[in-house]
Amino acid sequence: MFEVFELKEQSVAMKPSKKYLEEHSPNVEDFFMNRRQWLNRFGMGFGAMSFAALHEMDFMPGTTSYAATTNPLSPKKPHFPAKAQRVIHIFAQGAPSHVDTWDPKPALAQYADKTLPDSNGVAFPSPFKFTKMGQSGVEVSEVFDKIGEHIDEMAVIRSMHTPIPSHEVASVMMNTGSLRIIKPSLGSWTVYGLGTENRNLPGFISLRPGGNPPGGTQNWGSAFLPGVYQGTSVGTNVQKIEDIIANIKNPYTSLEEQRRQLDLVHKLNFKHSQNLQKDSKLEARLESYEMAFKMQTEATDAFDISKEPQSIRNMYGNSAQGRQMMIARRLLEKGVRFVQVWAGGWDHHNDLENRLAQKAGEVNQPIAALMADLKNRGMLDSTLIIWGGEFGRTVTRDRNGGGEPGRDHNSRAFSMWMAGGGVKGGTTYGSTDEFGARSVQDKVHIHDLHATVLALLGFDHEKLTYRYNGRDFRLTDNFGNVIKDIIA
Repeated sequence: MFEVFELKEQSVAMKPSKKYLEEHSPNVEDFFMNRRQWLNRFGMGFGAMSFAALHEMDFMPGTTSYAATTNPLSPKKPHFPAKAQRVIHIFAQGAPSHVDTWDPKPALAQYADKTLPDSNGVAFPSPFKFTKMGQSGVEVSEVFDKIGEHIDEMAVIRSMHTPIPSHEVASVMMNTGSLRIIKPSLGSWTVYGLGTENRNLPGFISLRPGGNPPGGTQNWGSAFLPGVYQGTSVGTNVQKIEDIIANIKNPYTSLEEQRRQLDLVHKLNFKHSQNLQKDSKLEARLESYEMAFKMQTEATDAFDISKEPQSIRNMYGNSAQGRQMMIARRLLEKGVRFVQVWAGGWDHHNDLENRLAQKAGEVNQPIAALMADLKNRGMLDSTLIIWGGEFGRTVTRDRNGGGEPGRDHNSRAFSMWMAGGGVKGGTTYGSTDEFGARSVQDKVHIHDLHATVLALLGFDHEKLTYRYNGRDFRLTDNFGNVIKDIIA
């Protein structure tokens, strides 16, 4: 009797309830769904896959993760074989005078202290001597004698021009190719196209001496490109790594706990973007948090120049600009794709003879050391170096100044140079008029310069696009020509 009762109790216990049967039995309507339901279910599935890629989840341990092939920063192939693999943009913000650095104009001396023809200003001949240097015999100002030793590696563009001679607008124009609409920077486009070789460091780093430059964060921003491509701005006006990158390490929370916090924030943002809307600014902020977490181990080494041999430190010089150039080289070695070095202070409205010489002296040795160092390490041929400001200066005295004259803004003529990766060294391109007041031959717009940089990186500037607001955008807007004569 006992055994029969026990079996009966078991059978009763194992019998599914009516509610269970109602919830788990197949229904006819389960085999049909309307279009909205289908898109919702499958759309969430694709969203989950994207979420997995965001966190680099491994679906099958021991195999290549799904994210390894979909990470937006993974190295990518350009449109055609690239001549340069990485870029250093030395931005001489403030607008250096071209006729005192890279564009000699002896005709100005004939009108010293006189009004120039077709001008209301008093001519201001350069107080600096130009000398032919290298095998190419390109003329270089005495203020850049050390950089001039590498003139055979450089192509000097003497016919640059830009639309507006305002520091803020022109700086953003030089860095983004845009005057009005906020658009991605050159560095962001570079990383978007090529990816990066080190996911523990930003693909694009902007080294600045401190403070907020004209144009602000637009100069290294990603605008409508995903936030992962934005530049990371790092102040280099201090020497200790803890001061260079403030709060690089969290003294209160372990790496494991920080990882958990970030994962939670990403999950919440994913739900927000799926249920409400995708916020590019929020995405950029989260990407900066993610990168800051990854940089805790890698960045401390990259920015620690004390690990350099004393001979190398002596070569660059013990100065703020010397440390910047050394850090830039170390970042390139670590796999950073684009490094921007802010080397400003060129706005010389008065006392140009002393102030320009002083400013040039700050970068003369460090830039020369950078080129020599890259060449010794076999990196110069694959590294594109760009130097220049946002516009040029007038060839007349600013406000017809007296004893200590300077030069005013001039957007119609200025000079830039490129060296290294794929550049035809020892060349000059374009020219200004006999006084240097405006570009007249083979004029180069900012879009032309950007098109050439992208070409050296292996891209057709017309095809490197990103769809936003219903149309395809590109760095060079709707025009731009590659300067083929300076490509080797």
